[in-house]
Amino acid sequence: MQISDIPADVLALLRQGTVIPAHLLALDAQRQLDNRRQRALARYYLDAGSGGLAVGVHSTQFAIRQVGLYEPVLALAMQTAREWIPLGGRRPLVMVAGLAGGTAQAVAEAGIARGLGYHAGLLSLAALKGAGEDELITHCQAVAQVMPLIGFYLQPAVGGLDLPVSFWRRFAAIHNVVAIKMAPFNRYRTLDVVRGVVQAQAEDRITLYTGNDDHIVLDLLLPFVVRRGGQDVTVRIQGGLLGHWSVWTQRAVQLLQRLQAARSQGAIPSELLALDSRVTDCNAALFDVANNFHGCIAGCHEVLRRQGLLQGIWCLDPDEGLSPGQAEELTRVHDEHPDLHDDAFVAQHRQRWLA
Repeated sequence: MQISDIPADVLALLRQGTVIPAHLLALDAQRQLDNRRQRALARYYLDAGSGGLAVGVHSTQFAIRQVGLYEPVLALAMQTAREWIPLGGRRPLVMVAGLAGGTAQAVAEAGIARGLGYHAGLLSLAALKGAGEDELITHCQAVAQVMPLIGFYLQPAVGGLDLPVSFWRRFAAIHNVVAIKMAPFNRYRTLDVVRGVVQAQAEDRITLYTGNDDHIVLDLLLPFVVRRGGQDVTVRIQGGLLGHWSVWTQRAVQLLQRLQAARSQGAIPSELLALDSRVTDCNAALFDVANNFHGCIAGCHEVLRRQGLLQGIWCLDPDEGLSPGQAEELTRVHDEHPDLHDDAFVAQHRQRWLA
């Protein structure tokens, strides 16, 4: 499967920039998949206006692979996306599958995702820790032979690798790379990705997405300027593929629309700039920054539990849960930033999604 095989309207949406939430995993008290609530989550994301779903990624918990849930979870999300008629009617959706593990596993997962109808694979390199750059590129090339890839700079605090400009230049030169999600939570490393793409002269083929949940608004507002051959090359991050956007998703859609409108008008109001710190404040509670991201998935679960979409905050790993003080922080940011949560929207439609 090549980039040219992606439906034209889907590819256009990806290029334009959209909201792609990193799909969470709904479990019951026995830590088994809760199909009803898993389906409800996908329905929520679609009704909220998201432009697609990213399934089998970090927020879905990489451990789904060890318990036999990878294909069932991907299949359920795809089935829901095909069958559900969102508020406002059907529209193109960018369906992204998380790919992980060594080369044999990642290639096999890409085959599963392609067979289910996913458009691109978000490739995690966390399992290749210690590998040299040549080995990493060979791995990426092998997976890219199966389906279009979205590069993934996962922050080291949750298992990612440090990847230099030279890696991103070589990665961007792979013809079947359609986008890159930048999530190192580090401005220097984010710039490494941008520089690598520009050095590879791939800025028109590869669409940049923010995964920097700590810097969402400014990532989407500000241009990046890189020198190449004595000339300035300007690139922009077009959309977001974010764990943060797995909650309060309706507000995320509205936020991206506001940011895109401001960019097109060429004038950025100061209140939009001020939103960056407010959104980051919310993310600090969601992702449990005070405890080095230990509760980053459980924090998102807790928001959805409070909204009634999840029954509990259970993760596949019994040791994953809220950190001391995290619940109080979630309450604080919820109350201090009422315009950034979508409680009323969820309350209005929750029963429709759980039906």
